[in-house]
Amino acid sequence: MIEKFRTFTYLIASLNRLIKKIKTEEMLEYNLKSPHVSCLYYVYKVGSITAKELSDLCGEDKATISRSLNYLGNHGYIVDGQELKRYKTPIILTEKGAETAKLISRKIDGFISMADDGIAERDVETMYRSLKIVNDNLSKICENYNQ
Repeated sequence: MIEKFRTFTYLIASLNRLIKKIKTEEMLEYNLKSPHVSCLYYVYKVGSITAKELSDLCGEDKATISRSLNYLGNHGYIVDGQELKRYKTPIILTEKGAETAKLISRKIDGFISMADDGIAERDVETMYRSLKIVNDNLSKICENYNQ
């Protein structure tokens, strides 16, 4: 049982670290950080999305999303709507933001393809389905802490 716990926690933490490192390294030339990448990616993929929806998709807290949106707005990636109720207002990519997000999307697709390399498609589907179940189960445990 100890080995199962160690393997599970190590792999999850390692995957998270590796993903953040890849995001950081790939975005150095744009001076973007990991949360910025996620914001641009999801706004590009989903289209009209609010900061709250973005927070849910990215799995980031409101403060991180707010700081990221401020940075992206100040650097010309999104229309800066600080005077608006940003949390309820759809985020709009500028031309610069759309071009960068398109590049990010291509890079992410490539990295996901590399990450899945050597795994049969049905196994990839099983893996993602299983990860979702594990996430949902752990979320239920955490909900009990909030009550």
